[in-house]
Amino acid sequence: QVRLLVPIAVAFSPGSVPADLPRPLPFRDAQEMEITVNLRTSVTSHYELVYRGTTAAEGAALAAATAQEADAALRPLQDSVMGSLTMYVVPETSPLLPQGVSVYVGRHRSALVRAGGSLAALHARLRQVTQLMSFTAASVATALSDRVPDGRLSLDVRRYLKSSLGYEITFSLLNPDPKSHVVDWDIEGAVNSYVKPVLDKLSFVANFSVDSQILYYAVLGVTPRYDKESSSFLLSTHSLPHVINPVEARLGSSAASLYPVLNFLLYVPERSHSPLYIQDKDGVPVSTNAFHSPRWGGIMVYNVEAPASPQASLPLHVDVDMARVMEVFLAQLRLLFGLSREEVPAEFLLESPGNEGLADWELDHLLWAHTMENIATVSTTLTSLAQLLDKIGNIVIKDDVASEVYRAVASVQSAVAKLGMGHLHSAFQASKEAVTSSERAFFDPSLLHLLYFPDDQKFAIYIPLFLPMAVPILLSLAKIVRETRQHKKEPTKMD
Repeated sequence: QVRLLVPIAVAFSPGSVPADLPRPLPFRDAQEMEITVNLRTSVTSHYELVYRGTTAAEGAALAAATAQEADAALRPLQDSVMGSLTMYVVPETSPLLPQGVSVYVGRHRSALVRAGGSLAALHARLRQVTQLMSFTAASVATALSDRVPDGRLSLDVRRYLKSSLGYEITFSLLNPDPKSHVVDWDIEGAVNSYVKPVLDKLSFVANFSVDSQILYYAVLGVTPRYDKESSSFLLSTHSLPHVINPVEARLGSSAASLYPVLNFLLYVPERSHSPLYIQDKDGVPVSTNAFHSPRWGGIMVYNVEAPASPQASLPLHVDVDMARVMEVFLAQLRLLFGLSREEVPAEFLLESPGNEGLADWELDHLLWAHTMENIATVSTTLTSLAQLLDKIGNIVIKDDVASEVYRAVASVQSAVAKLGMGHLHSAFQASKEAVTSSERAFFDPSLLHLLYFPDDQKFAIYIPLFLPMAVPILLSLAKIVRETRQHKKEPTKMD
């Protein structure tokens, strides 16, 4: 049973306090909601709300011309603890929020909310914002997907990456026709400019390593269909799954990897199949000309403009527009980590995370999910280990294995306790330590079950060896016993 506590500060600016507020400011309130995962697992979400008025510095920040400027000015004034949220309630007539927008969610851990007139309307908006910026019943079910009964999960759950201590990212340029195209891509500069800020932000979640490679004569393995109307080649939706396997055999990145590998492929079509476009299920060309595969990565097709004159010398020199490519790959990376912004009400305005790739509250969202998933993983691992040890009665558990088990149990108990206190960062770190210790104990070489034979196998092995020797020994013993008994029965001769 896990309890998730979210500390929330609700700050009322002048003119935004509802008339039906039950008590004068400041005061505290609490709300709880139970999320049932299955018959044995449930998660309690506890929202610890502090209602107060804005300070003079916060009031000055809220007097900014735009919501973006106000969000930047409020950043130094907030509690920057991971997992905490600050809601600034502004009057209905506030010019900070555009027309038709009642909620503005910034890049950090705060939001601007219109008062809404009554306390009930304000509570409804605050509940929506809180669930958006922390977790919902769907995100909890996604994190604990291994325990959710079949049929209750959406198909999107299979898209997201499982929690891991590390990830390897590989960018690959596929040039199937090097005789026609000499492709130049500044992957190092693109990684430093676009990918590194995102991975620096995600360094709280896991360790990342980035590699790149260029593969020549690597084809997709699927022959595209030629379309006469558009004079182009098309890849339909049903043929996309068949693209990955032939390409993956050439990548060679996941064979020796300890961590999940994310593959991002840039494919420059051969000259005989150019231009090449990807169609969606309705037969409409995809605007990004790319697709992603759940828990694997993504592929983008980069078409090269045909030369103006047919007598142009080959090979053609191609400079890849890395800004356009990285925009697609970073969007796919967000999808794989479950950071898509699809289900947002129309009256909500979400600020773009900018160069960092994800907002502070999205990082917290990821930490909530991975902490719960780590706790569930440790529970499953230790339960499987206990069942294994129960089956093998004569197994020897070394002191270092026992200490890892004790450390895993203590760490997971600490993670659950820290979640209940609202300390998200320390809870996540404790859950990572618990996963590491439980995996070390479970995969310790001394606990390999093949080292310990059941008794019936021992008899089956040793009886054929000892039985041939045992027969003459037993016959000799029987003969000695008979002779001894017969000797006792004979009367002793007296001289």
